[in-house]
Amino acid sequence: MVDGGFYRRRAARLFGHKTPEQRADELLEYCRRHTRKAKSRLYRIFYYDCPPSEKVLFHPLTRRDINLAKTKDHDWMVEFHQALVKRRKVALRRGEVLETQSGYQLKPDKLKRLLGGSIAVRDLTEADFTLDITQKGVDMRLGLDIATLAMNGHVNQIIMIAGDSDFVPAAKHARRAGIDFVLDPMWAHISDSLHEHIDGLWECVRREPENLNDPLHINNLQDRQVAVSAEEDDGAFDLDNL
Repeated sequence: MVDGGFYRRRAARLFGHKTPEQRADELLEYCRRHTRKAKSRLYRIFYYDCPPSEKVLFHPLTRRDINLAKTKDHDWMVEFHQALVKRRKVALRRGEVLETQSGYQLKPDKLKRLLGGSIAVRDLTEADFTLDITQKGVDMRLGLDIATLAMNGHVNQIIMIAGDSDFVPAAKHARRAGIDFVLDPMWAHISDSLHEHIDGLWECVRREPENLNDPLHINNLQDRQVAVSAEEDDGAFDLDNL
C-alpha cells in the first residue's frame, strides 16, 4: 500500500526525476523488492493518490492567476496515473481535492528568514513558494481496503510505504486480525510513537548518498534499463551487494 504523494517526493529525492513511464516501472520494481525480501508473493499494489488539480489559483508573489490544468506538473501526473492503471496488479485509489483549501504558501525556511529580517519581500522568487492542496477520501479508502483484506484473509502481510501516522487506525485493525504490518518510510523521519503500531521497518533502498548506486537511480538507467515483469516476483536484488 503506497501513499502516492509521499512516494513521489521520496522517489524523486532517492532515484532522481523521471518520466511518468519510468516512475511507474520504478514503483513496481521497488514494491517487488519487498516481496523478494519477505520471500512472498505479491497480492496487489494499492496506490493512493488524488487526480491533479485543475483549479486556477492566485500567486501571492507574481500577483497572477495560474491555471494548474495547463502546467507541466499536471500533464506529468495525468500520464503517470495512466501508466499505473495499465500495469498488472496495480489498483489506483483516487481521492478528491478539497476545493476550499488550496493555494500557494511560502516555504517555512523562507518565512522564518523573512520574519527575522534577514531577507525582504523583494528577495523572494516563485521557487520559494509551494503549492498546498488538501485532499480527502484517501484515508477512508485505505482503511476500507485494509479492513476488507483482513476480513477476507487474502494476505498475511501488508507493506505500507508512507511517512506519517494517518494510517495508524487501519494498521491497528490489521494487526488485531493477525496481519504482519511493516512500514517503509524510505528513510524519511518518523515519530517514535509510530513504532508502537507497526511490526517493523523495512527500506529497500540505501541511504543517501549510497542511493546514487542503486540500479533504479535515473543516472544508472542509461546503462541498465529496468524491466519489470508482471509474472516475475522472484528476483536477485540484494541491498548488501550495492
